[in-house]
Amino acid sequence: MTPLKIYQVDAFTDHVFGGNPAAVVPLRHWLSDDLLQKIALENNLSETAFFVKDGDKYLIRWFTPTVEVDLCGHATLASAHVLFHHEAHPFGSIDFYSPRSGELKVHLKDGRITLDFPKDDIKEIPLSDELLSCFEPRAIQAFRGKSDVVLVFRSETEIRNLRFDLTQIEKIPARGVIVTAKGENVDFVSRFFGPQVGVPEDPVTGSAHTTLIPLWAEKLGKTKLIAQQLSARGGELICELMGERVAISGKAVTYMEGRILL
Repeated sequence: MTPLKIYQVDAFTDHVFGGNPAAVVPLRHWLSDDLLQKIALENNLSETAFFVKDGDKYLIRWFTPTVEVDLCGHATLASAHVLFHHEAHPFGSIDFYSPRSGELKVHLKDGRITLDFPKDDIKEIPLSDELLSCFEPRAIQAFRGKSDVVLVFRSETEIRNLRFDLTQIEKIPARGVIVTAKGENVDFVSRFFGPQVGVPEDPVTGSAHTTLIPLWAEKLGKTKLIAQQLSARGGELICELMGERVAISGKAVTYMEGRILL
């Protein structure tokens, strides 16, 4: 088999070793699902993105080390970065299509990549004992989106210093659990825990912000928001609620490029 190109990109950051690393593998045609999953497992990053050009758009899929997922923001941003800077796609815009999430539009302006994604629909749910047992201190509100559960806490300090039980979190029937609070120097802060999909804590989770943006837009009464994810690597996201869609903007840098020998 012809060697495959592979890139590792740090997304939602302007420097290497920051943001969220994703592997990106451009393909001429789809490989078997089993092989895609094995590549993602070998990469051992929170997500690996694969894309195939299809006319004037790109078909895109995302895999954690253990499963294929419906949507991944940081790996989509990383894929756009690869197309713009390594694969000779003209600067401007890219149309991705995901069989699981539909149309995903990406724009490049002033060095910042903007993801145009569908807004998640969320509803408040009871704070069950199962949810309350995951974290200390305890959350004050709970919401459910398409894929994730969101727990709201009193302060940024609580989010930074949370004690958590991954065994309990893994029992929650969701892709993962987002914890969030109003920010001190930004509009809101968050962290994302996804042991259900093989990601104990994700450094910066673009897709989680399709849920967080409408939640905080309503709470704060504004549509333009600045967010920070408080993982060890950290990352900043510029966010906007646009009707039924959200815009999530950030930068990306290439850490590594190479070949997969199969």
